Amino acid sequence: MYQLHLNDLTIEQFLAEYWQKKPVVLKGGFANFQDPITPDELAGLAAEEEIESRIVARQGEQWLLETGPFEDYAQWGEQNWTLLVQAVDHWHLESAALIEPFRFIPNWRIDDLMISYSTPGGGVGPHLDQYDVFIIQGLGKRHWRVGMPDASLTSLCPHPRLLQVSPFVDCINVITEPGDILYIPPGCPHDGISVDASLNYSVGFRAPAQKDLLTGLADYLIENEIQGVRYTDQNRQLSANIGAITGQDLQQVRSLLQGLIDDPKLLASYFGSYITHAKHDLDATEPDPHYNADEIAEYLEEGSVLARLGGLRVCYIQEQEDSDIQLFINGMTIVLPSSAKRTVLQLSELTVLDQATAAEFAHDPEKLQLLTQLINLGYWYFIE
Repeated sequence: MYQLHLNDLTIEQFLAEYWQKKPVVLKGGFANFQDPITPDELAGLAAEEEIESRIVARQGEQWLLETGPFEDYAQWGEQNWTLLVQAVDHWHLESAALIEPFRFIPNWRIDDLMISYSTPGGGVGPHLDQYDVFIIQGLGKRHWRVGMPDASLTSLCPHPRLLQVSPFVDCINVITEPGDILYIPPGCPHDGISVDASLNYSVGFRAPAQKDLLTGLADYLIENEIQGVRYTDQNRQLSANIGAITGQDLQQVRSLLQGLIDDPKLLASYFGSYITHAKHDLDATEPDPHYNADEIAEYLEEGSVLARLGGLRVCYIQEQEDSDIQLFINGMTIVLPSSAKRTVLQLSELTVLDQATAAEFAHDPEKLQLLTQLINLGYWYFIE
């Protein structure tokens, strides 16, 4: 298990001074860091059709970008290119452990673990992101420059699918070594160039835009056949101009839209489902045939241990201590009584159900039934 060191900062101090405010380098953030994956293993993942990967390369002043899967890297040469593989936590259990130290941020905000392998001189150019990211230095060294948000920066597009920014003034200029962690808030321009062959691990965070939230809400309404309230105008007055949409008309439309999000039950059900749905494919495999509850209980009583599927999002909403709990798992909603709070916490906070915890599920019929359902969906699985 990786132990996070914040350079004499407490987590509370980090959140107050740096989170979404300014970048910082955490030298030795992971002491005695060992890479959980090799470049060859990363390349193996990039060969899979269902795993999102891309290569960004620079040839003189020209930038190139190709999307995977990739079988051969000979054409890229020995320098100036980077392989990036998205959502590695969905597919590689050892790498997924890198996310755990950052779970002082709630589950719903965590996006995925992207891993990049760069040859000397490799990078994706100066750019900025609209989300928070912790970048962990693994193998090799990387030269990083990071600036503060700057409205004067202009967007550059050296390739149709590659967005960069104009030169920026840096507030961080550092060479990161294994175990160093670079935190970059949204909107901060940054540029990382590999000094030698290197691995970087990026723990990114979800920051849905208004557009995303609205389209997600629309999808939820359609999928659940929720019509809502219709427009009415019982107090309609004679219009002087029949082509005009009046301020009163717009206010009525605004009230209709606000009425949706002002409904706490609807908002909770929609957002929990929306935010837990995986953006990338999950490596979920349903057991064939499905287990029955008695089989699960027997395995657990024999000491079997269960792991949660990599990248699976598990969150819950409970309005009051004595109210029902909505448990959200990859977009699915399960309603549980308030007495099941311990079960909900175990499923949402633990990535591994050890023998003692698993035994609790084996000896409680309701918990066992829920666990059996989740195992048969491929969301939890037995490990040695």
